[in-house]
Amino acid sequence: MLTTANFLQYTQWSGIATLVFAALAVLAFILKWGIRFRLVGTTGFMLVLTGGLFALSIVPLSRTVIPGAVRYTLVYDNGSTQAVIATSPQITPTQLEATLRQAASNLFSYGRSGTREDDKLTVRARTILHPEPGISVPVYLGEVKRSLVSRQNSPITVEIYTDKFAQLPKPTAS
Repeated sequence: MLTTANFLQYTQWSGIATLVFAALAVLAFILKWGIRFRLVGTTGFMLVLTGGLFALSIVPLSRTVIPGAVRYTLVYDNGSTQAVIATSPQITPTQLEATLRQAASNLFSYGRSGTREDDKLTVRARTILHPEPGISVPVYLGEVKRSLVSRQNSPITVEIYTDKFAQLPKPTAS
């Protein structure tokens, strides 16, 4: 994964390229080259690109890693208060709890909008079971709720649906 240090290095190289294109654009106007307006457009694009890379070099791009969490896939996110993740059917309740905590932390954003009645981000975990060929059944295994107002010191409520784990296939010994 790219780090902020990588983006800072890319910003420096992009800044140098921007100055080169700016110098070429000035030279093109002095010598009345036919590509002078294209060089102005290229310089403007390089300015925008350099600004974006600089912004990425300031903001940390790290994800929360919680021990015991397993891979999940985000399958639904309304951008506000609800999200759904998909996990493997072989997940255990302890792995699910860690995975839900990690998902709640990674999906938290100050840009999410809540209401006075619902100011919590709810992340539900589900898996898909195939009881017979051609039939798929979603099974919700648990959910986590956390505040949309505060990232630090906000209580995280995890609820595991233990009765749903009885429906999951038992691991076979090989």
